[in-house]
Amino acid sequence: MKTWIYFFKAPRRVLSINRKRQLTKLKRQLIRVKIALAQEKVETKEMLSIYRRYTIKQATPEEMKQANRQFLDVLKGLGIGVFAVLPFAPITIPIVIKLGKWVGVDILPSSFNEERVKNTIVISDNQSPDQ
Repeated sequence: MKTWIYFFKAPRRVLSINRKRQLTKLKRQLIRVKIALAQEKVETKEMLSIYRRYTIKQATPEEMKQANRQFLDVLKGLGIGVFAVLPFAPITIPIVIKLGKWVGVDILPSSFNEERVKNTIVISDNQSPDQ
């Protein structure tokens, strides 16, 4: 209701404010995707280096578990890429993600999970200066 009152008083101003708000929202979302993709890139490079060390028998079992988890993340990303090629991708991808959460299957790679990002921020904030 407030929007309509303001819209009738100053329609240009309301439209420009809404446009700026949408633009900043889009920029924030693109930055989040950029950060997640950069993190995936770093993790994938680390995975490849672990596999390279495994071929000459220098990788530990913990490193191999970490590399295998990252490999599963790469496969998840490829699975989402299949839906990106299909028609109506902006509609089908969110539906598939919601269905995956509803069923209990994690479809997105780990760097795209907001819970993981929030947990890492909380952990780093709770650390004392001694550590």
